[in-house]
Amino acid sequence: MPVADQTLDLFFNPRGVVLVGASGDPKKLGYGTARNLAGGEFSGAVHFVNPHLTGSLFEREVYAAVDEVPDPVDLAVVLVPAGLVPGVLRDCGRRGITAVIIVSGGFGETGPTGAALEAECVGIAQELGIRVLGPNCIGIIDTHLGLNTTFLAPPGPEPGEVAFVSHSGAICAAVIDWSAGQGFGVSRLVSLGNQADIDEVEALEMVAVDEATRVVTMYLETVAGGRRFVDEVARMTKPVVALKAGGSEGGRNAVVSHTGALAGREGAFEAAFRRAGLIRAATTEAMLDAARALAWAPLPSGRRMAVLTNAGGPGVAAADALEAGGLVLAELSEETRRELAITLPDVAGLANPVDMLASADPKVFARCLGTLVSAPEVDGVLVVFPPPPMFTADQVAEALVPVIRSSSKPVLVAVMGGRAVGNAIEIFRASRVPDFPFPERAAAALAALADRTEAVTSVVDVLPAPGDVDRSRAAGLLDGASQGWLGPEEGVELVGAYGIGAPPGMVVASADEAVEFAGALGGELALKLYLPDVVHKSALGAVRLGLSNPEEIRAAYAVLADLAKRSATGPAVIYGQSTVESGQEVIVGGIRDPHFGPLIMFGSGGVEVEGLADVEFALAPATGSDFEYLLAHTWAGRRLPGHRSVPPGDAAAVEEALLRLGWLVSDHPRIGEIEINPLRVLAPGSGAVALDVRVRVHP
Repeated sequence: MPVADQTLDLFFNPRGVVLVGASGDPKKLGYGTARNLAGGEFSGAVHFVNPHLTGSLFEREVYAAVDEVPDPVDLAVVLVPAGLVPGVLRDCGRRGITAVIIVSGGFGETGPTGAALEAECVGIAQELGIRVLGPNCIGIIDTHLGLNTTFLAPPGPEPGEVAFVSHSGAICAAVIDWSAGQGFGVSRLVSLGNQADIDEVEALEMVAVDEATRVVTMYLETVAGGRRFVDEVARMTKPVVALKAGGSEGGRNAVVSHTGALAGREGAFEAAFRRAGLIRAATTEAMLDAARALAWAPLPSGRRMAVLTNAGGPGVAAADALEAGGLVLAELSEETRRELAITLPDVAGLANPVDMLASADPKVFARCLGTLVSAPEVDGVLVVFPPPPMFTADQVAEALVPVIRSSSKPVLVAVMGGRAVGNAIEIFRASRVPDFPFPERAAAALAALADRTEAVTSVVDVLPAPGDVDRSRAAGLLDGASQGWLGPEEGVELVGAYGIGAPPGMVVASADEAVEFAGALGGELALKLYLPDVVHKSALGAVRLGLSNPEEIRAAYAVLADLAKRSATGPAVIYGQSTVESGQEVIVGGIRDPHFGPLIMFGSGGVEVEGLADVEFALAPATGSDFEYLLAHTWAGRRLPGHRSVPPGDAAAVEEALLRLGWLVSDHPRIGEIEINPLRVLAPGSGAVALDVRVRVHP
């Protein structure tokens, strides 16, 4: 996969590097960076610049200016006070240096003045054709090239197969130190800092092209690349594991719909990462656990896992952890159990988990593991063992390693203990077998492997829009709308243009008009008071249902009219609507996220939608996999086939409504939020109708 901008190649393949701001003071960052550049195995030229430093540093001449640096030089590392950086960029431009890492702080992270200085630097870089990493970053590392532009204290990371891209320089340092103690190394590291120019999408390109990299890990505080990021991860052949921090709901205060409120709970990131096939980790530890498993273990063909243990309690804990991670305990066949019984004593547990008992020797461990990895009903195995009482843990490890290395299925090991299992851990790591101190961490890593399998095999093609959608009609409605919330009639007409039906309804300006409309309908009437910025009409008493005679209608209208007068939220309208036969109620919605664009939402509808929070999001337009996920991961979706006294609903009609809604928000950028709550889902084959439609229009 080539890098789109060839200049990006120079960051990791420079013929020469110049450090602008080198220092001879061991207490300064410029000294640390100079030490790492000079002390590594980088085969290219390394130059230092500091007009206030004479002589040499680390046996290299120190130059007074960038102009004086001899060829070759492709990459500059800048570590000078922020105010001097614009001048250094111009010096680099004159020298023909087009790749620059700005380590210096004092830019956008400090406030408006720093942001203005950062913008000035970006403008200069664009003018001169320079690509900038940072500012306010620690730089890059390539362990296989021996290139280290950071100021981090030695020793640096061990060469390995896991790349790391981070918005936080401090977490880069922690990951380097942690990985050294876990038996795996780092291939490439990129510290993004403020990412004024190079963002996380281009950083992905920079590390993914590396032949030594098998897995990419990321610490993200935001995703500036949006859909570009999704597309880049989706087309990568290497797995990406990310820790997304900063899940604040700040910035969502302006939304006034259930959809908008619920989208503030990281719904957009979850939807985007799922579409991309990215594995999202809950903690830094879980991210690195998953990365090591992905780098060292084969992928499973499914989610059916077996547990092999010499102790009952840890086996039960492992089984619980596997199921909590969305994995399934494999049901062992009679043939597999007979094979295990040949090896194990009569009192051993042949079900899953397989409990070999404390007396199991290393050969028993190996034979039982061989039986499980050969079983067609097993997709992967989690081996859990505290030190056996009559043997050493390293004897067990030596017996297990050949079986694990020859298996086409993943085998992860939880070696429970401390000093007594140290040698066993070293044996596993030397053989590239993922080991963990507890079954819960091993189970989470095994789940990451299964997630990767699904990401690789799932179909992510967007479903086409139905042929009967009327884009021009919807565009005409939106073009003529002012900023804010559409009225109920306009909302119904808008979704109707995309084939989402609603009961007959109209705005009624008087009680007489409401009575007349009810007569024309020939059935029960519902009256609703629509107020701008009011989501919970039922809680306000603004909904009157089951009105069947003129007296009831007039009384209900009077109540709503009085409520409208007492409301301080702005102009109000009363909307009359025909009642609909009973059915399940769900919510479907759409919103335009600032990072990832249009999303759709599905979940439990009605008056308690926010309290239940039974919703999931997907990028729009949607894929068939999105619909499967939305229905499988919400109670509203799992209930559609029917539950106890709840009759079944038309699941196909729900998917159709979501498809049409997704195309509606995708086709028309003026739609900020749209919500149908509830969508009344009728009996299978009977469809679904929108009972309440709210649409907020952008300027």
